[in-house]
Amino acid sequence: MKFSLEGLSVYFPYEYIYPEQYQFMLECKRALDAKGHGLLEMPTGTGKTITLLALITSYQLAHPEIGKLVYCTRTVPEMEKVLQELKELVDYRSRYFLGPGQKVPQILALGLSSRKNLCVHPSVAEEGSRESVDAKCRRLTATWVRERHVSDQDIEVCNFFEQLERAGSDALLEPGVYTLEDLRIFGRKQGWCPYFLARHMLAFANVVVYNYQYMLDPKVSNMVSRELEKECIVVFDEAHNIDNVCIEALSVNLRQQTLDNAGRNITRLNSAIERAKSTDAQRLKDEYQRLVRGLQTQGNLPSADPRPAGAGGEDWLANPALPEDIMREAVPGNIRRAEHFVAFLRRFVAYLKEKLGVNQVETENPTTFLAQLQERLNIDGKTLRFCYDRLTSLLKTLEITDTDDFTPIHLVADFATLVGTYARGFAIITEPFDERMPAVRDPVMQLSCLDASLAVKPVFAKFQSVIITSGTLSPIDLYPKILNFQPVVLQSLQMTLTRDCLCPAILTRGADQMPVSTKFDMRDDPNVVRNYGRMLVELAAVIPDGIVAFFVSYSYMDTIVSKWDQMGVLQDLMAAKLVFIETTDVVETTLALDNFRRACDCGRGAVFFSVARGKVAEGIDFDRHYGRAVVMFGVPYQYTLSRILRARLEYMREMFQIKESDFLAFDAVRQAAQCVGRVIRSKADYGMMVFADQRYQRHDKRDKLPAWITTHLKDSHLNLSADMLVHVAREFMRSMAQPYDRMAVGKSLLTEDAVNGMVTAEPTGMMIG
Repeated sequence: MKFSLEGLSVYFPYEYIYPEQYQFMLECKRALDAKGHGLLEMPTGTGKTITLLALITSYQLAHPEIGKLVYCTRTVPEMEKVLQELKELVDYRSRYFLGPGQKVPQILALGLSSRKNLCVHPSVAEEGSRESVDAKCRRLTATWVRERHVSDQDIEVCNFFEQLERAGSDALLEPGVYTLEDLRIFGRKQGWCPYFLARHMLAFANVVVYNYQYMLDPKVSNMVSRELEKECIVVFDEAHNIDNVCIEALSVNLRQQTLDNAGRNITRLNSAIERAKSTDAQRLKDEYQRLVRGLQTQGNLPSADPRPAGAGGEDWLANPALPEDIMREAVPGNIRRAEHFVAFLRRFVAYLKEKLGVNQVETENPTTFLAQLQERLNIDGKTLRFCYDRLTSLLKTLEITDTDDFTPIHLVADFATLVGTYARGFAIITEPFDERMPAVRDPVMQLSCLDASLAVKPVFAKFQSVIITSGTLSPIDLYPKILNFQPVVLQSLQMTLTRDCLCPAILTRGADQMPVSTKFDMRDDPNVVRNYGRMLVELAAVIPDGIVAFFVSYSYMDTIVSKWDQMGVLQDLMAAKLVFIETTDVVETTLALDNFRRACDCGRGAVFFSVARGKVAEGIDFDRHYGRAVVMFGVPYQYTLSRILRARLEYMREMFQIKESDFLAFDAVRQAAQCVGRVIRSKADYGMMVFADQRYQRHDKRDKLPAWITTHLKDSHLNLSADMLVHVAREFMRSMAQPYDRMAVGKSLLTEDAVNGMVTAEPTGMMIG
């Protein structure tokens, strides 16, 4: 359909639109009109992706001055899904421009991922890990390798990269929407490298879809996203955990093994320097002169062009500090000479090893760390700030391409640069062992970012509009505090339904009326374990097809499954349905999921045991008969004795006045909402959501659930015992089995005429703030 939204012609590729989709577009447009940022919560299964794509591409069409749409996703499957929906939208939109004299608007959209997902070179693509693919690619595409190939044809280079370079400015993609597979097919057909072609085409694209890291992690964004114009519209989809992504982007962990390997890296660097001195001393002298002059090109700092014309594919990750915090001056004299820099690294690594030798936990801030370093080794913060760039420059000068082998020394350089750059918002925590396994000595030094707003601040500052959206952002008013920004639109939307296909319920007691909870003092109680097990067995008897059960942690799931086995609960459960379990092994879990689906498809039915915060909870949908009920056993709090978490809580209390209990409850409930949201992926779907813990009965937990869940939480479904829950489940499944009008136009579906006839009214969603 084509309709007018406050004067904007919107092309939407379906015959009907949900009222919440229309409302979502309205709020999104207001953010774009105001040239500001938006924070929008929209229920899962209501077409959030296509709504965003339809609105923003229509907005680009009406406002040519608007820049790219940069759509950030968490996973590669999500990226492919976005591009597939965009492809359908573009095909649909072109129908409206087939009249005489009309020109079909051209659009170039592409996905960008790592070399591992785009490489078509037969031997490189076979490499297992991302790091080894990167390293092998550099071994075939580095400038010095290509130069030697000219005089010695036996030296192998990448023909795909060479042909792309020969094509020069003619290496262009035709307008269209390119998924990763499309790019690989095109690359094989043309004989061009899809990875570097995609990097090159970023400048010409109207829509770019890539991972969060490409925007939030300075090491990647400074290399890939620095050329994006201010007028771009940036979307973070499924962004309920965006604060954790920001923190991970600026955090570094160093273990004993890392430092041992870094020491070996330094020895290799030393040998390479000695070889270079005897065979080509001029290279080292030239580098020294560049660093004396403080040049940005090919020296200590990244050049303005991430990959200058004629350069090879040896580009390393960029500086781990944020762009505005990188020092723009000459490298300090004490690390300009290669041998001096290597000697500095050796002393620094030895100092870190000494720090790891502690027998008790030590917590310090970067200022204290630098003061001690200055006192012991006479090394100042400025020297550390240049560590990463100086290392990158040296590796290029020594023509080293085995990047995967040099990961440990890169981590040390990351650590040094961040410690030398930031005085606030970080903590350095050294632990001699994991508190959960105190008998095993496993020292780790963690440079932990405490302030999620640091990584996302340059994004808010640089781009005109940033839209953060997910199905589980409640309580939505906490995100502007954590990320330290002022949204012009802050909205949590409701779900319009023709029938009550959501059935949330809170279980507080077992059939014997004993309370159930995963609280630390109750979780091992045999009565709680038995009541949880009996409740699941009884649910499995009345709920058809698939049930998904989420536990608060892997260790708790292992414990409770083991006890259920001893009590005979597991045998009773398997009489009704097959049981599959998520493990930490990705291959095992994928196999378990495939067999779970097969069991549901053949009518045998199955139960899938999974873990909150795990891969399944974040990325796998249990739509239709694969998830007729989801049970959340307990409240998935973070490990509250974690010193990193405690340091972050203290920082947020001081800087943002966020109480510890508020943040912990917010974080736990958003994870629970994410888990139960897996079962509803469309309005034709239906499913039960069981919150199995007496703590969900309390308002401080319940009120933090998304509004689209709480509006369907009836008073009669609160404070249930196991037998009452089974009765509710039986009644719900019976009502869902009745025929209903899927095309209930007017209430949950709007036609093109209805939308065009609407007068823009006040928001129907829940306005907060």
